Amino acid sequence: MLDKAVAVLDCFRPDGGAFRLTELSARTGLAKTTAFRLCADLVRLGLLERDAETYRLGGALFELGSLVPRRRDLREAALPFLQDLFEATHETVHLGVREGHEVVYIERIHGHDALRLPSRIGGRLPLTCTGVGKALLAFSGSELVEDVLAASLPRLTPHSIIDPDRLRTAIEQAQVAGLAYEEEEAASGVSCIAAPVFDGPTAVAALSVAVPRSRFRPAQLAPAVRTAALGLSRALRSGT
Repeated sequence: MLDKAVAVLDCFRPDGGAFRLTELSARTGLAKTTAFRLCADLVRLGLLERDAETYRLGGALFELGSLVPRRRDLREAALPFLQDLFEATHETVHLGVREGHEVVYIERIHGHDALRLPSRIGGRLPLTCTGVGKALLAFSGSELVEDVLAASLPRLTPHSIIDPDRLRTAIEQAQVAGLAYEEEEAASGVSCIAAPVFDGPTAVAALSVAVPRSRFRPAQLAPAVRTAALGLSRALRSGT
């Protein structure tokens, strides 16, 4: 079905243009009923807009396209700091950004131990179950916090926080300390410490170090994580 949706979107030009359903059906070779269902789904996603009997590209598609270079620039700016953090800890290092109530990982440097982690580049996990996600949540505004707390909290392991009061306390502690912690909440046997990255008043990303629970020493890891996040924040603000 995805390839059919792409075929529909390929009919449109970035500079505009609108098509009736019959035209889209003819251009894609799809049955009219199939084209109608796909267009309805794409309208709900904001990738198409419907005006009377015609369809045109929606604003969400342009927004998605603009995210690609921004994320690439962020990753390139972050790599030296992630590499420094890896050299300082020799543990698995992550960089992530927020999309809705999820963290999307855009870089990962593997530590010397083969940790079994659910994170992967391009992958998504709940904000509430990860160190990176908690750091983003704590520094992305009170409205997001209340939205997340009002929703059903996901459980990835028996240690995941699913009580809103406990999660609120963890967020408040992160806001005070400037660091977020996760202890076996995304993967059993793995703990994490994370710090937000700023390019303005709210966090644009967060980076973290994940280590086996048996040697999780927050006091030893915190200075390196905080230094990397501060360095990247300064680089982003200065445009270097």
